[in-house]
Amino acid sequence: MKISIVGTGYVGLVTGVSLATLGNQVICIDDNQEKVSKIKNGIAPFYEPKIEQLLKKVTKQNSFEITTDLTKSVIESDVIIIAVGTPTTNNQIDLSYIKKASEQIGKALAQTNKYKVIAVKSTVLPGVTEKIVKPIIEKYSKKKIGEFGLCMNPEFLREGCALEDALNPDRIIIGQYDEKSGKEFAKIYSKVSSPKIFTNLQTAEMTKYAANALFATLISFSNEIARISENIGKIDVLDVWKGVHLDRRLSPFNGNSRIKPGVLRYISSGCGFGGSCFPKDVKALASFAAQSGVQSMLLKSVMDINNTQPHRVILLLKKALGKNIKGKKIAVLGLAFKPNTDDTRESPALLIIEELISEGAKVISHDPMVHREDILRAGTVEEAIKNADAAIVVTAWEEYLKLPPIFFKKNMKHPVVIDARRIYDKNSFLSAGIEYKGIGLS
Repeated sequence: MKISIVGTGYVGLVTGVSLATLGNQVICIDDNQEKVSKIKNGIAPFYEPKIEQLLKKVTKQNSFEITTDLTKSVIESDVIIIAVGTPTTNNQIDLSYIKKASEQIGKALAQTNKYKVIAVKSTVLPGVTEKIVKPIIEKYSKKKIGEFGLCMNPEFLREGCALEDALNPDRIIIGQYDEKSGKEFAKIYSKVSSPKIFTNLQTAEMTKYAANALFATLISFSNEIARISENIGKIDVLDVWKGVHLDRRLSPFNGNSRIKPGVLRYISSGCGFGGSCFPKDVKALASFAAQSGVQSMLLKSVMDINNTQPHRVILLLKKALGKNIKGKKIAVLGLAFKPNTDDTRESPALLIIEELISEGAKVISHDPMVHREDILRAGTVEEAIKNADAAIVVTAWEEYLKLPPIFFKKNMKHPVVIDARRIYDKNSFLSAGIEYKGIGLS
């Protein structure tokens, strides 16, 4: 199949590279010439493990190309995928990029009589594909639905292992306007053996939001349990979760071995979730629910807990250093919202740093992949914690997991470690003479 993908952000480029790897002919489209030039040279605009390696491979094999010419690409393709951003502004989903892409695609369709399927992969609320995308394409193409196909194909990519998810998906959801649309679109996944669920457009749209809201809810629930544990005394939330995780409904046991599902990673306490999906999607869904006449109190609580969780890290810091942290040197280890990505969108680290600076602390950060001009950054972890009064570990990078207690003790002015992701063994740190504080630790 020949596929055009409008948008070369995280979803667009990962989807393009993976579909090319699966044997399709892929054309990615972007109106940013500088970005296009970099991708042509095998340089991805973001960090994702193995993305550049695979990008260079499919480009060399002539199964992947990138261009600014949307019209030509649409005319030459069988399937056109919309993968532009849908940011949330003032708790409302911003559809301006979706509308622009739909208009451009419609104008291009007007120049061909060949049947093509347009599929929305961007995260959009229920009804958007049918009520907004379809009429815009019909208006500018001067064609009626049926003369072109329409699908909604949500993505379920986890940053840090997105290529694995794209090449070996758990499931493929195909929301179809009609059976012909779905049948034609499904051909792009002919080499994928994953279960394919054919449904209507609105159900496909809701499935994406339900999945993200579920995982976000598990995280906020875990952090609320951590807060309660911190205030009771003699409780370590890590031990709590060890007991909870062994429930056979969460970790099935067949008598010989136990399965440890990936969902357990979300039933774990830390300093909150971030990234490009969970925060914006939960807010957008809650707002959409309110407009539909449903007060989503649970979703509101999920965001309230997440928005205030970084402040819990500051409270732990003050337990160790005292309420006045003005002039204290604080090392913040990790800026990305999770390891194996350079994405700092909605990262808890940014909120923690903002609060530290507002209280007069001297902040120096370190992250293996993130380089931000607005935040003072050390070149190495050792440089970051040198003579620091405290170190806050915010991102669970493998580089940080390997740091022994003695590393902190010999480099810091005061060996105080605030473990916001609970990646260290508390006993080894305490026995080494380090003042160790962690989320969910009384």
